[in-house]
Amino acid sequence: MSTDSSHQPEILTSLSQAFLRQYPSDAARRMEMLTASDAAELIRGQPAQISARVLEKLTPGFVESVFFYLPDREVVGILEVMDVSVCINFLARLEPQRTSEFLALFNPGTASELRTLLDYPENCVGRLMNPRIIAFNQKTTVSQALGQLKHNGVQVIRHLFLVNDNMQLQSQVDVQRLALAESDASLASLAIPVTTHVHAMDHKDEVMEKLEKFHVDVLPVVDVEFRLVGVIEGKGLFDALREDIVTDMQTMVGASKDERALSSSLLAVRKRLPWLQINLLTAFLAASVVGIFEDTIARYTALAVLLPIAAGQSGNTGAQALAVTMRGLTLREITMRDWFRVLMKELAAGFINGVGIAVVCAGGVYLWSQSTGLALIMAIAMVTSMTIAGISGALVPILLKRFGQDPAQSSSIVLTTITDIAGFMAFLGTATLLSAMLDASGM
Repeated sequence: MSTDSSHQPEILTSLSQAFLRQYPSDAARRMEMLTASDAAELIRGQPAQISARVLEKLTPGFVESVFFYLPDREVVGILEVMDVSVCINFLARLEPQRTSEFLALFNPGTASELRTLLDYPENCVGRLMNPRIIAFNQKTTVSQALGQLKHNGVQVIRHLFLVNDNMQLQSQVDVQRLALAESDASLASLAIPVTTHVHAMDHKDEVMEKLEKFHVDVLPVVDVEFRLVGVIEGKGLFDALREDIVTDMQTMVGASKDERALSSSLLAVRKRLPWLQINLLTAFLAASVVGIFEDTIARYTALAVLLPIAAGQSGNTGAQALAVTMRGLTLREITMRDWFRVLMKELAAGFINGVGIAVVCAGGVYLWSQSTGLALIMAIAMVTSMTIAGISGALVPILLKRFGQDPAQSSSIVLTTITDIAGFMAFLGTATLLSAMLDASGM
């Protein structure tokens, strides 16, 4: 059966789309055998979702070359549907001017988030590493690797780092072995284990310790998913540390905004007093909630005894959720896009923990008071307040970061206010609604 030649381009297009969609890793490996311009021609015009799945599998160094031949708008469309961490790793490997040009094409909210993620915190490994790396898939052959090195104009390199299809660091190859190997040999067959590595969010002191312990001149840097994101070279590290020493000397004479352990008392007061004043205002706010239920407390004095328990459990639940969320934001395990997943996780955790605590607490209250009504009120208050506290612990730091505030500095004060109010309202509000049960129990 013959096929109408006029339909052949459409058939070829649909076949290439099907292959790219169903076998992104295989497609990426085959694209790496092409020149960057030919690989870009294959990607050009494909749906962004399909292109992103394939380009996420391309090794660092080659993917930037492919993007060079694509229109900027198409590149941004692909980056928008990529995993955030993969997008960040790509943008970090570009020249600063090129990165700025791409960010200008994103919507303002996404661009702001990406800029934040590109800026690593002070004193962490990400500030010291060189993100402009060339890596190879472990399935790549010697001839393919040499071809890519020549195409990228690499002149001085001692090690090739190998990654799997998910860009996770696997091993390394000495260039000397590469030069002497058979052209059809795979890089994996020449590889040796990576002696050591560091995470991008590790403190810079980790780098010094590992350089001294393992006597290596190049240190690979990975992210939380163990993807290779950069390297640290010995000379660059010592230059950066020399600059840090000068900065530290400036902070000792008060040139820095951050308070140090040996800063002056006046600096400590200036940094802390405003937040203490805010905390005082929020404490009055929480106390006013108790005042609303003054009559209820006067009628049932046992409520005053149990009130700190309700507020305390709510506060602890919120603090746990806050700590986990802050860690995720700091280590970049989560971004603003993940707010709903984090919220639902902490809502479920708060509710389930609330039920568990409610059973034990209600039993203890019943043994103490012999009041079924008081035990039930305590159980309902625990579930309600701990669920609210879990949600608040997740949302407070994310919202503060969204509005440009420092979550580490102000989250605890905001959260304490919310959890206190939630605990008081849940306990005293439930007691007011179920006061008939307290009367029946002779409270």
